[in-house]
Amino acid sequence: MASPRALLSVWDKSGIETLGQALAGMGWELLSTGGTARSLREAGLEVTEVSEATGHPEVFDGRVKTLHPAVHGGILARREREDDMSALGELGYLPIDLVCVNLYPFEAVAARDPPAPIDELVEMIDIGGPTMIRSAAKNHQDVLVLTHSDQYPGVL
Repeated sequence: MASPRALLSVWDKSGIETLGQALAGMGWELLSTGGTARSLREAGLEVTEVSEATGHPEVFDGRVKTLHPAVHGGILARREREDDMSALGELGYLPIDLVCVNLYPFEAVAARDPPAPIDELVEMIDIGGPTMIRSAAKNHQDVLVLTHSDQYPGVL
């Protein structure tokens, strides 16, 4: 049986190294993006970049990292459905069993005084994070979703 896989992609890195170490210590494979992957590697952890798992690079200055069928197929595939798991395998995708995401701090940036420039605000609109959260919620029976570092101890 394959190791369970966790996708960790967070804006707020608080506690992410501890979570990554605990998951790796329990035999989980870690997938990650950009800065989160860098933080995990600096903590001595082996990490697979999402771009490596998808075969597609991060593009548009990081605007597109996780919006890929290999990611959402891995999250949404219903483990009890033979047809879902067969399709996942035929496509060369692997299941993702835990999604750890927290979102860009749009509200904090929008509340700044003096106001943040509109270009900065636009970049704080998170697309991939909410999409992964919704995919994991839709497949909640098979995928654990974490959205805040306060939740990490409860799963360890």
